[in-house]
Amino acid sequence: MNTSDIRNRLVIILTFGLLLVSAPLHAKTFKLATISPEFLGWMQQLKLATREIEIATESRVKFRIYPGGSMGDDETVLRKMRIGQLQGGVVAAGALTRFFPDLQVYNLPLTFKSHNEVDYIRDRMDSQIIEGLRDSGIVSFHLTETGFAYLMSRKPVRSVEDIKTLKAWIPEGDPIAAELIKSFGISPIPLTIPDVLPGLQTGIIDAVAVPPVVALALQWHNHIDYMLDLPLIYVYSMLALDSKSLREISTSDLDLVKVYLDKVFMRIDEDNRHDNKKAIEALTAQGVILTKPREEDLPEWESVAEKSIKDLVQSGEISADIVSIFNENLRSYRQLDRQNKAIRN
Repeated sequence: MNTSDIRNRLVIILTFGLLLVSAPLHAKTFKLATISPEFLGWMQQLKLATREIEIATESRVKFRIYPGGSMGDDETVLRKMRIGQLQGGVVAAGALTRFFPDLQVYNLPLTFKSHNEVDYIRDRMDSQIIEGLRDSGIVSFHLTETGFAYLMSRKPVRSVEDIKTLKAWIPEGDPIAAELIKSFGISPIPLTIPDVLPGLQTGIIDAVAVPPVVALALQWHNHIDYMLDLPLIYVYSMLALDSKSLREISTSDLDLVKVYLDKVFMRIDEDNRHDNKKAIEALTAQGVILTKPREEDLPEWESVAEKSIKDLVQSGEISADIVSIFNENLRSYRQLDRQNKAIRN
């Protein structure tokens, strides 16, 4: 072999070696799905964050997002996560109760009176929910407010008696929603998210309880005429990843993923609150009529809600311990709030 041949072979070996060095090691693509339409602002923010993660990890970590329910509803997404077809999804918290039932504590009916109470409680309890999910194999990031769910219906509702005439939708597999609806003397009608719009169009259901921004995004608002101005349930969601899918990436890359995703979902959390305020304005501008419960009826609303919470604890759907922690935090906030108001006055 002459000197030229040796030199050419060395060039080939070195070039191949450099390609190997420059290629991303243990590259991983995370396939995520959500029912949310692609045009929503938070979806664009998530896409940007995942591109930033890809750049920061030099393509060792990539994401592919399937929006608009193309992979099915939340339950279907979770099933596809179990078999490895998907690695994660942005889902409603209620869909994850099988992994950590106590995450429903924020969904207890008529418990929060203001966003200030929400912020105080979440500052003290979000980490408990994230840890509880992690212990069950689900890795989540900053929890994201979807908003307060309001009753939206074809007929006006002001009293507990009025609500008994409704054909109300509940999400499939959501025990708190089912218990709440039954507590008000209604037979709940469980449907998947994609089936709600046809259900409203055909009259199978005539009422939903969702945050205003959800009603607008999914076009449900076109089939309701009234919204009860009473925040029934606080709804939140999260990006949930199967913990097994994270074993293939390095600790340093996982840290980067967490930094970027926590940051984007914290921003989305704040934006959603603002968007819900605008959504209520949009609903009323399009002719939806806001109704208020009568003052004399409020004690009955609260009594029914309290009974539904007791029933949930007794049935084992949620633990007495988490409810006790929640109530203690709520009492602490309200005591501080009263003291601060007394000082200002």
